[in-house]
Amino acid sequence: MELPLEQELRAERRRLIVTLDQLSDDAFESGRTLCAEWSPRDVLGHLLSVDRFAGTYLSCGPFFHAANRKQVERARRLTRNGLMARARTWADRPSLSSRIGAVITLGDLAIHHQDIVRGLGLRRDLPATVPTFILWDGALLSLSTNLRILRYRLVPTDGYPEIGTRSPCAREAHGTREALGMWLAGRDSVTDDLAFT
Repeated sequence: MELPLEQELRAERRRLIVTLDQLSDDAFESGRTLCAEWSPRDVLGHLLSVDRFAGTYLSCGPFFHAANRKQVERARRLTRNGLMARARTWADRPSLSSRIGAVITLGDLAIHHQDIVRGLGLRRDLPATVPTFILWDGALLSLSTNLRILRYRLVPTDGYPEIGTRSPCAREAHGTREALGMWLAGRDSVTDDLAFT
């Protein structure tokens, strides 16, 4: 049985693979991303672990960073070809937990895809729905990290309703759904893409 957003999840995973396939070995292995200390291969290693959520994260309790490090280190033992082979299977056959939680896993995936693209100074055309998932996931991440979603009124400039605080004294941040979502998720390098009032 196909679950809601399952096809979109597969499609974004496949788009990530296209991005990674186009990178040189040097960029893949040690290129800059917006995730501190992670190369594109490390971001991919982290994303592959999402399909093994119970075994990867629940066993580490509240220590998600430790689980992330463990999965990245495991992925570093694989060759590029071996890691990409796993990624192709991951793209075509998402786990049940990823399919059930696609509204969250899709946003996380899209943010990390942008971490790679923006970190390497590349551009990609975003499908119409992907920026919305980036914005939603950024809002969720903000609640557990920087609380920007509670301190700012976010005004998307690409045809989406305002979100964030309704306080009349709040500052406004204007930008695309993608830029706002990335900023909410703590990617401060996108700040120049926003306008604040």
